[in-house]
Amino acid sequence: MADTSQAAAWPKQTQLKRPLFPLGKVVATPGALSLFEASNTSPLEYLVRHVLGDWGELDAEDHQANEAALVHGTRIVSSYRLRGEHRIWLITEADRSATTFLLPEEY
Repeated sequence: MADTSQAAAWPKQTQLKRPLFPLGKVVATPGALSLFEASNTSPLEYLVRHVLGDWGELDAEDHQANEAALVHGTRIVSSYRLRGEHRIWLITEADRSATTFLLPEEY
């Protein structure tokens, strides 16, 4: 019998959605890894939000650029606030070969 305890923990809207694009190889900069560790936060939550089209805290222009990227195959960027004022970015390359976690100052 399958263990459904993990599935039950995800919000229902997440369970119903499918990934909008391939992530490719998922990597993280040392700064991003340090921030996740220091804030005791899992990157998985942000990766799921990114691939499901929750772009985080973006202005309207960047949000529209991501929507267009789904159609035209260009780069997709998300920005999320972790605990406090710290931000993490996720960037999926235009060719969908990789998705990178990084700090804004590492761009």
